[in-house]
Amino acid sequence: MTDKFPALNNNKIVQQLSTKTPLFWPNPHCLPASEGLTRVGFTLTDVQDAAERLQRFAPLIAEAFPESRARGGIIESEIVDIPAMQHALAQQGPLHGKLWLKKDSHLPISGSIKARGGIYEVLMLAEKLALASGEFSEQDDYRQLLTPYFRQLFGRYKIAVGSTGNLGLSIGIMGATLGFQVIVHMSSDAREWKKQRLRDHQVTVIEHQNDYSVAVEQGRQTAANDPHCFFIDDEHSSTLFLGYAVAGLRLPAQLAELGISVDPQHPLCVYLPCGVGGGPGGVAFGLKLAFGDAVRCYFAEPTHSPCMLLGLSTGYHEAISVQDIGLDNHTIADGLAVGRASGFVGRAMASLIDGCYTLSDQRLSDLQLLLHHSENIQLEPSALAGMQGPLWIGNEASRLSHATHLVWATGGSMVPQAEMQRYLEMGNLP
Repeated sequence: MTDKFPALNNNKIVQQLSTKTPLFWPNPHCLPASEGLTRVGFTLTDVQDAAERLQRFAPLIAEAFPESRARGGIIESEIVDIPAMQHALAQQGPLHGKLWLKKDSHLPISGSIKARGGIYEVLMLAEKLALASGEFSEQDDYRQLLTPYFRQLFGRYKIAVGSTGNLGLSIGIMGATLGFQVIVHMSSDAREWKKQRLRDHQVTVIEHQNDYSVAVEQGRQTAANDPHCFFIDDEHSSTLFLGYAVAGLRLPAQLAELGISVDPQHPLCVYLPCGVGGGPGGVAFGLKLAFGDAVRCYFAEPTHSPCMLLGLSTGYHEAISVQDIGLDNHTIADGLAVGRASGFVGRAMASLIDGCYTLSDQRLSDLQLLLHHSENIQLEPSALAGMQGPLWIGNEASRLSHATHLVWATGGSMVPQAEMQRYLEMGNLP
């Protein structure tokens, strides 16, 4: 199968992945949360620190982005029940418990889960530079950072990032709003409308004819030669990871408001679309901190780009790519078109993730159309990856009759209508 990894030639999981056969992989290395959490390298205190920083910045966010004012500048999404979609899915296989949708697809500013980690890392950098200037303290009104003085200060620095699209949007829009010079290295599969939206915010977009990993590496090398350029590294950033983890700590209060109990008798099953791994890994870490063993977290990937499942199941992490097993890394789910997983996230979460699964591009399109038809909710294809999860584990009827299934919708609200219509035309209803 592969000359580079001959030990995998008889690996059944790798064989299925290489033939693009959808599969479910229950993680045999998953440990009780109390033990697995000790292997991540971060603690509850680290995530709480991130949450407090976001709270300090809330007045600035509300000032700069009117769409965030309803929540007081806190970037958070609602949870909605989707009974018609649940009924439609239940015709295709057992689905016990109740199905909900976490609408990170409709987060303010950039309309995707990347608004969590990406924006958080920009804010952390801005705070660090402002405090170092001697003209600002944590007790000050953070709206001061929008004034000409601080915009001029931030304008001396560059922020660079490699992205398939959504992370670049989050970092680009937030960075440009504060005055930073932002450079986004975009992979070949990035959507044109995302590039244009960045340019509309005076962000420099550098296009690459290769996939995500090459765009990241090019951005990393460019930034390394400029002492005033900060590279936000989606493959290795602990700051991004902690920004995403805040979402997990906020979920208990949201579920309580909906009257949803989470305990061993009422498990919470969360399905997270996965690209390089930072977003879903961070969220899953926060969820395990919040709910312990009462939550199960599953990563969802396209059959053409199952980099995290490949890295976790083989133990090779970032040392192996989907191209190494003959896959092309071409998928309609551009946000998940990643050939090589983050080794940092893979190792951190190897003992906490309950499982991974894959699904085809056609299945993504079918689920996208089904959600539109049943609930009139429009998401981008990658955001539908989580929707297949409840069917994969649906045969655990006795254990899941009181489960809450939460599909994490990672993006889609900013997709231009014409492009959304083209997506929907690719799907088929049952």
